[in-house]
Amino acid sequence: MDVATVEEVMEDYRRRPLPQLIPRDLEIRLPKVRKCFTIIGPRRAGKTYFLYQQMGLMATQGARDRAVYVNLDDERLFPPRPEDLDTILRVFRELCPPVPGKPACLMLDEVQVVPGWERFVRRVIDTEDIWVFLAGSSSRLLSTDVASSMRGRSLTYTLMPFSFSEALRAKGIRVEEMPSSHERAAVLRALRDYLRFGGFPEVVLSEEEADKLNTLGGYMELILMRDVVERNRIKNTTAVRALSGHLLSSFGCVFSANKFRNYLSSMGVKVGKTTITEFSRHLEDAFAFLFVRRFDHKPRALQWSLPKVYPIDTGLVTQAGGRTSRDEGRLMESAIALELLRRRNRDPFLEFYYWRDPHGREVDFVLKRGTEVEELIQSCYDPRAYGTMERELGPLLKAGRELGCDRLRIVTWDEEGEETVEGKRVVLEPLWRWLLGPGDAKA
Repeated sequence: MDVATVEEVMEDYRRRPLPQLIPRDLEIRLPKVRKCFTIIGPRRAGKTYFLYQQMGLMATQGARDRAVYVNLDDERLFPPRPEDLDTILRVFRELCPPVPGKPACLMLDEVQVVPGWERFVRRVIDTEDIWVFLAGSSSRLLSTDVASSMRGRSLTYTLMPFSFSEALRAKGIRVEEMPSSHERAAVLRALRDYLRFGGFPEVVLSEEEADKLNTLGGYMELILMRDVVERNRIKNTTAVRALSGHLLSSFGCVFSANKFRNYLSSMGVKVGKTTITEFSRHLEDAFAFLFVRRFDHKPRALQWSLPKVYPIDTGLVTQAGGRTSRDEGRLMESAIALELLRRRNRDPFLEFYYWRDPHGREVDFVLKRGTEVEELIQSCYDPRAYGTMERELGPLLKAGRELGCDRLRIVTWDEEGEETVEGKRVVLEPLWRWLLGPGDAKA
């Protein structure tokens, strides 16, 4: 890679107008100590555009020329070698010479294509007055190996597909704190569309249903083949595909590697339990699925509990063709799980689990902070249906007594209010309002 090519690439990106952006809610705070910022998350969630957003923020501070973006997957730089990163740094120094009080920012996209990039970034952080932002679509950038290789020099942020709030913003829909009946109906239509097709930015901005489904199918195939099979050199693609299909069709349910092994065995596919567990971990690392553990005060029991599994985006269920009208409740539950993941990304002290007693009675989500259980949440499409309220309240009250938690909530489709049962207050809150969060009923 020669200097002239690097200069050309960097200048092209610097002079190019920033694209029109949908502001993301993920906020990065610059610490006093120089750090590297690693943006991780599923493919096509908008990581590159998030880097553009950071450049836009610098522009508002009069420092647009102090940020340089480089896509290392650019064909003019490909395939980049480790020594090419030094060339990029030399050109960066020329474009952004040191200025007191004006930090420079180097943004490296698809950094995982360069072998040994971690050593280069460590050196830059240790020796240069530069903020470094990293993004990439490879599972190598998602693993705990990055944390260990960066040795405390990296702050990691997870960027998910659009939240419901961001999806409304992308569609130009504003929600008032007390919406009219017509506005409420519009929000519920948008929410139904969001549950069906998910929050991947390209999908949200697409108009045609066929385009949405084709895009989602391509995403799932890309995640499966590139970030799971190829990255981990898996030869048994049949088992991986079967596992992925099983998790999509049984989302929101408890997953047992042993039961799935028996199922594959009945189909004539021989795979060990350990291999299935390993495959499921690869799917989780690649942000294809979210695994939620059963709550237990004992760390070992929690670690070995059977997880409930949710797709990283509800649209992936629709593209798989397994969704029926009976799945509305499970889609709601999945949306809550994903929103809790977003909130945990913003607040690392927040933990969430599910609760189940020996009789199979279940609470969908246990929210914990430190040693205290903070809140219990049930997801229920229509709590007023015959027998439903009693079925939802029983486990909620029992878990509240057992875990010492008085904050009890049922997230519904559109039911609002509260119930007092056995002296306990149970809040009923519509899903759209809960997803937007307290004080966030806007777009």
